[in-house]
Amino acid sequence: MIHFYKLRMQGFSLVEMAVVLVILGLVMVAFISPLSMQHEIRNIEGTRASLRQINEAIHGFVILNGRLPCPTTQPDPLDATYGEEDCSFSGAEGFLPWKTLGVNATDEWGTPRRTATESWNGHWRYRRDANFGTNALFQANILSTSSSVFINALMVRNSSGVMLTSETERPIAIIYSTGRDLLPNGLNAEVDSSYESDVSSPVFDDVLIWITRPSLVNRLVAAGRLTQ
Repeated sequence: MIHFYKLRMQGFSLVEMAVVLVILGLVMVAFISPLSMQHEIRNIEGTRASLRQINEAIHGFVILNGRLPCPTTQPDPLDATYGEEDCSFSGAEGFLPWKTLGVNATDEWGTPRRTATESWNGHWRYRRDANFGTNALFQANILSTSSSVFINALMVRNSSGVMLTSETERPIAIIYSTGRDLLPNGLNAEVDSSYESDVSSPVFDDVLIWITRPSLVNRLVAAGRLTQ
């Protein structure tokens, strides 16, 4: 009995070790969860900051070129035109021409592509109204009073279906991040005229902005490139 007592005093039993490990695990979870949440908040804030830069870059591009930029289509990162706009693009949604605009290629969750076969994870999705993609069309439609100039009839709704944009003054460009899951969520998962913007949730983490004619008109007038 004395011998057993001495051994008992020298270490922990298996049950006690298990209890200690459980406690340590709980402490680690309690410590890691706030860090993970803080990291996610930084990613969201960083992505929103990048979208503000993209918004400014697109406005600057329009002031210089008199039209909205074209999407980028070159899949090969080793090609000299990779990341530059391609005005032969005739599709609907594409990727933002980050090199042409001088902005980051991806959001905070994305990674640069190294080969033509790699996915476009985290690269900015970009859609523009086709009636504002060339100099002639842009000049003809930027001050039009008709809602028929919005040939693609783009619109943005929230997750409840409430319209966030006007039917008489529709977006002429939409840019968005696919968020943490790297996939378009909600209405953004379908390539049509409807897009979705809302607060982050377990089923929706896209971060989206849009550009309207009035914002461009104000900047063009201020830059002396347009007379109302």
